[in-house]
Amino acid sequence: MKKRYAVVGLLALLSIITFLDRMAIAVTGTSIQKDLNIGAEQWGWILGAYVIAYAVFEIPSGAMGDAHGYRRELTRITIWWSVFTAATAVCRNFWQLMGARFLFGLGAAGAYPNMSGVLYRWLPARERARGQGVIWAASRFGGALAPLLLVPINKYFGWHAVFIALGAIGFCWAIAWRSWFRDRPADQPGIAPEEVADIGSDDSGSHLGTPWRRLLGLPQLWLITAAYFFYAFGSWFFFGWFPTWMVKGAHFTEAEMGLYGAIPFLLGVVGNLAGGVLCDRLATRIGIRRAYKIIASICLTLTAILLVALSLAATKTAVVLLSGSAFMVMDLMLPSAWAMCMAIGGRYGGTASGVMNTAGNIGGFVCSVAFGHVVASTGNYALPLQGVAVMVLVAAGIFTLVDCTKGFDHKIAPEKDLVAA
Repeated sequence: MKKRYAVVGLLALLSIITFLDRMAIAVTGTSIQKDLNIGAEQWGWILGAYVIAYAVFEIPSGAMGDAHGYRRELTRITIWWSVFTAATAVCRNFWQLMGARFLFGLGAAGAYPNMSGVLYRWLPARERARGQGVIWAASRFGGALAPLLLVPINKYFGWHAVFIALGAIGFCWAIAWRSWFRDRPADQPGIAPEEVADIGSDDSGSHLGTPWRRLLGLPQLWLITAAYFFYAFGSWFFFGWFPTWMVKGAHFTEAEMGLYGAIPFLLGVVGNLAGGVLCDRLATRIGIRRAYKIIASICLTLTAILLVALSLAATKTAVVLLSGSAFMVMDLMLPSAWAMCMAIGGRYGGTASGVMNTAGNIGGFVCSVAFGHVVASTGNYALPLQGVAVMVLVAAGIFTLVDCTKGFDHKIAPEKDLVAA
């Protein structure tokens, strides 16, 4: 097997672990709220604490990976977040839990920007969108596993056991990654010279710093950052509020939530894998500039429509079908968005992805807190979901304006030279 496929496999495993850890608080949410006597408004702040902390350290962590290597940075990230995942188990009140989630978010920040940096250096250009598709499909598989695995653990052993087990899994991954992976493909033990040549040389793998003024001066980076801010309202509804929404808004039992709550994430696996292939194939036909923006804008427009329909669903069957469809279609665009950002950031793709994902996490924070406030003040779970749909539609409009060929490594060239082939 080619070494780059093993690298993608290890990153996919990390992506699964990331989302198991991220979704644990949502899946065990009703038990924690009952045990610690936490209301809807306070719960919104607990969910938001992780998201805002993630946003604070996203850019620095992406830049550290670009500057000092992804082997070291992903090891640090995983150990840090695993410590505070396990620490969640000892929390006994609102303030302790919010503090643990905040510190967890600081540690987890930068995971996906650094994974993007690895993909940029380890995959040929023609495979990068598919690589993003695999990484994000794995994250959705982790999201699907969360209710299937963690609800039974929560039921039989308690929510404390959930966080202790997940912390231990993270430590195991960090040890394996640190022992095996090398930042430069040419330095990887056992790699064939033919594969190194196929990947292509990258003389920027050991640069000393990030040219912040030039990178942050890219108009396209700010456009995609704005688009990702609004898109994140949709994704963070599913990451944070969806399990609680199913139980308290759509009147599912906790057992039903554990079963049916996995469906959107399983379909997200399909959406990401299909989106990665579609993205690369369409790019070879019409160029990355048009291909990426078309996929992103169409998918998010359809997602907004499906979320409105979900807010009006009258039966559990309709909830399952509409939530699954909305998440799958929304995830179909994710490989194109991240491939777009990699193209804009070029050799500083980790930092650029950090900027974009920071905006996404700020959007997720606003969504998490605002959703809780609306529910607490109105008792209505449909109204905030309709607001989420509006934000996703705004994202669709902004994505139509992004030209990813005008990035850090931009050279004036005809469109045929910009296809991902």
